[in-house]
Amino acid sequence: MGRRLVGELLRIHRGRLGLTQKEAADLVHVSESCFGSYERAERIPTIEFLRDVDKALDARGALIACVEMMEEEKYPPAFVNWVRLERQARVISGYETMLIPGLLQAEAYARALYEVRRPAYTGEEIEKHVEARLERQAVLVHNPPPYVSYVIEEAVLERPLGDQEVLREQLLHMLECNRTMKHLTIQVMPTVRRVHAGLVGPMQLMSTHEGRNLVYAEAQGGGRLIHKSEQVSDLFDLFGMLRAQAFNPEESVELIERKAGRL
Repeated sequence: MGRRLVGELLRIHRGRLGLTQKEAADLVHVSESCFGSYERAERIPTIEFLRDVDKALDARGALIACVEMMEEEKYPPAFVNWVRLERQARVISGYETMLIPGLLQAEAYARALYEVRRPAYTGEEIEKHVEARLERQAVLVHNPPPYVSYVIEEAVLERPLGDQEVLREQLLHMLECNRTMKHLTIQVMPTVRRVHAGLVGPMQLMSTHEGRNLVYAEAQGGGRLIHKSEQVSDLFDLFGMLRAQAFNPEESVELIERKAGRL
């Protein structure tokens, strides 16, 4: 398992420098317990940690080389390539029918999502998925950041995963993201629509700096990465229709504020 290799490398390079776990943890600004859990292979290290600790322990790239292995432990095989591409995206868009988009999820909401999953996850699996979900959100604060646009079904804003307080916190988190991130646009698709372009299901879309357009289509049993130009073009056109049918950004923010105020 990849995390065991990382743990052994941490132990070897820390020992080479004669450092305790606490001293090594202080160098990379994490707690001693966090560093220890990585060294014991109890948790999957973040990319940021691997980069920082490689430099701090003078590992000369040995720990950075483990990044891809850690990604493969965190994400399903069909999704890991999407996550890697996401970090270099110029534009990220998505249509969500059941859940708040992953890049906009507050920690409590993400945890509630994995806690209610059936068949049930173990506590360790829940923590792994929550950490991976929150780590992905670093793409929102890249410099320069990608342009991000979501269309979210109105019913998603009323689904109290966990409880109503978790939902309220999530709606307020979305509003704060919308207020502080000028590169983010959120639109709500009202439930009452006679014509709807998105009945096939949710999807995520991406444009890279190299000019590639890609779509990740989600479905029961897993998702798939779509890169054939004709299919991708059709789905990008479909997303344009969804944006036209949804409330505009100002109306959407007002609706989210009203729903949060009722909780």
